Amino acid sequence: MNPAAIKPSDIVRTLDQYVIGQDEAKRVLAVAVHTHFRRIGMNRGGERVLDKSNILIVGPSGCGKTLLCETLARQMSVPFVTADATSLAQTRFVGDEIEAILTRLVEQADGNLEKASRGIVFIDEVDKLKADTSGASRATSGESVQHALLKIMEGYPVRFADGRVMDTGGILFICGGAFVGLEQIMSRTHGFGYIAMGEGDENDKKILERLNSRVKPTDLFEYGLIPEFTGRLPIIARIMPLDRDMLIRIMVEPKNALYRQFRVLLAEGGVQLEIAAAVFRQIADIALEYKTGARSLRGIFEELLTPVLYAVPDKPEVKVVRIRSLFDPPQFLKQREPDAQAPAEPPA
Repeated sequence: MNPAAIKPSDIVRTLDQYVIGQDEAKRVLAVAVHTHFRRIGMNRGGERVLDKSNILIVGPSGCGKTLLCETLARQMSVPFVTADATSLAQTRFVGDEIEAILTRLVEQADGNLEKASRGIVFIDEVDKLKADTSGASRATSGESVQHALLKIMEGYPVRFADGRVMDTGGILFICGGAFVGLEQIMSRTHGFGYIAMGEGDENDKKILERLNSRVKPTDLFEYGLIPEFTGRLPIIARIMPLDRDMLIRIMVEPKNALYRQFRVLLAEGGVQLEIAAAVFRQIADIALEYKTGARSLRGIFEELLTPVLYAVPDKPEVKVVRIRSLFDPPQFLKQREPDAQAPAEPPA
C-alpha cells in the first residue's frame, strides 16, 4: 500500500491499538508522517514542492516514544531502524557510525536502496548531546554529533563503501529524548512563557494548557541543542508522563498487552489465567515508584508469574490459575469457579 494513501485518522486508529493515551502526540505524528510521504510523491521529477520536516518527540523514559515510531513504520510498511545518540557521542569516528545507521536501514529494506531511502530512522536520547564529552580520549562532543547529523537529516547524498549513493532526502528522521529539566526552562518568562490560568471556561483552560505545554525552539536552545540542529526538527510532539490509570490500561488493553501475552502462553497448555483488578493497581503503584514508565511492567509481571510458570507444567490437572493479590500465592484450580474479582477476559 502506498504510504501517502494512509490518512492521518487511519494512523491514529492504528496507534490507539498499541499505545495508550498521548492523543495530542498521536495526532501530531500522524499528520507529520502523512505529510512526509505525500511530500515524497509530490517532489518526484526533480521539482521540490515541499521541504523536509523531521520530528522531535519530547517525553519521559518508558512512555512510548520508540513504540510509537515502530508502530508508525509497521503501518506505513517502510524500513525502520533505531539508534542511540549517546553511543554516537562516545565514538571517535561519528561519521562512520552515522553511515552504519544508514547501512542498517538498507539491510532492513533487503538491500533495496530506493526502498531504504523512504524509511524511518529513530534517534533516541538526543537530549544527551548537549553534554560535552570531548575530554575523554575517544569521545566526540555532543555538539559535534549534532553537526554531523545535520546533513543526513536535511537530505544529503551519502556514498557507501561499495560505491552506491543514497539520497537521505526521503528518510524521515524522528529524534527523541527525556529532556530532564526542560520543564524548569519552560516555566520561566520568555516569549509568551507560562500563561497564568485564572478564572475562565473549560475551553479557555484547555487552550492555555496546550500553550503552556508547547516546547518552543528557544527552550531547546537553552537546553543545549544548537539552532541548526533544532531547525531540522520543526515538528515537536510531546509525550506526557504515565499515571496509574494509564499504566493499568497498558497492561490489559493494547493488542500486545502483557496480560494478553501471558494468557495466550498459558492457554497453549490448556490453562486459563485470571488476574484480579486489584493486582493491576498494585503493579501500577510499584511501576510508579520505579519511575521508569511502562518499562518496569514486564519485569514485575515476570516476577508475579514465575511461580505459576514453574508449577503448571508439573500439574496437568490444573485448568485455571487465579491471582488475587501480589502478596498472596496463586490459586491452582482444576476447574473454573465463579470469582467476581477476576475478569475472565481482558477488556476488548
